[in-house]
Amino acid sequence: MSKSQTISTSVSDPTVAAGAAQFLSPVVLGLQALTVNGKQAHWHVRGANFVGVHELLDTIVAHAGEWADTAAERIVALGLPIDARVQSVAAKAKATEVPAGFTKSDELVRDVIADIDAILVDVKAAIDGLDEIDLTSQDVVIEIMRGLEKDRWFLFAHVSE
Repeated sequence: MSKSQTISTSVSDPTVAAGAAQFLSPVVLGLQALTVNGKQAHWHVRGANFVGVHELLDTIVAHAGEWADTAAERIVALGLPIDARVQSVAAKAKATEVPAGFTKSDELVRDVIADIDAILVDVKAAIDGLDEIDLTSQDVVIEIMRGLEKDRWFLFAHVSE
């Protein structure tokens, strides 16, 4: 490569990058909100299922953080920035259900499930939208959906009858 040649910051068409970021960004913000709210729930869970729910919430928080990182890094790999600053995550998290204080485990489980369900709406939209834009980004989101649905199932098992 000559000195006059430059290396692009992206391997992608700018239109593809913008389209992928449009669908991935809400997923990143939702997962970051789940990370914060899941930890809040983890610290404040009370009741008969304390240990199981407390430990499961830590696992869910770890997963959400990993998936947010994966989706954010996909956006950056396509050559665009991601705005996941606190104020951006807080704006996305306005509809969350997790309370500020001590709460019975069954209530907290339902609240975290509601948060997961809200993220799954964005995940499903991303899967559909990315089908014609970027299959690699779609694959990232499909894997996130698989994991979120599994974590949701584990939580739901604590409150199902």
